[in-house]
Amino acid sequence: MGSKFGSGDDGVIADINITPFVDIVLVVLIIFMVTTPAMIKQSIKVNLPDAATGEPNPEGTNLGLTLLSDGGMLLDGQPVTVPQLVDAIRAAKAKSKDDVIALIAADKSVAYGRVMWLVDLLRGEGVAKYAWNIDKTQMIGPDPASVGEGTSP
Repeated sequence: MGSKFGSGDDGVIADINITPFVDIVLVVLIIFMVTTPAMIKQSIKVNLPDAATGEPNPEGTNLGLTLLSDGGMLLDGQPVTVPQLVDAIRAAKAKSKDDVIALIAADKSVAYGRVMWLVDLLRGEGVAKYAWNIDKTQMIGPDPASVGEGTSP
């Protein structure tokens, strides 16, 4: 309801005008909609394997290692060579009082031997704790006893 000028009613307007609030919320929403695609493009695309189980990352000094499908390797999101990785592991072990934990992510297309090479490198440098990054799903894999049924060698 609007007020009438000169009507002689000097009562207080008790209605709350929420139009400015709605305007601010819409502007903030538009800002998020515009900036979100820019943030998504900066991520590293790794096709992680699926698993139905997984645990949260334990506390301590963590090294995020990623093996890419093109043969590259990342340490905490930055490209790294093997000598640089060894230096980073040794520096983390010298700096940390706790155990150093390696968080390993490998694309599905990375050869098993390359993943084992990385684990062997880590263990050779004294990193005994490591975790695997996975895409946690509710999928149930095939029964190992039934795999290969009905096929001839």
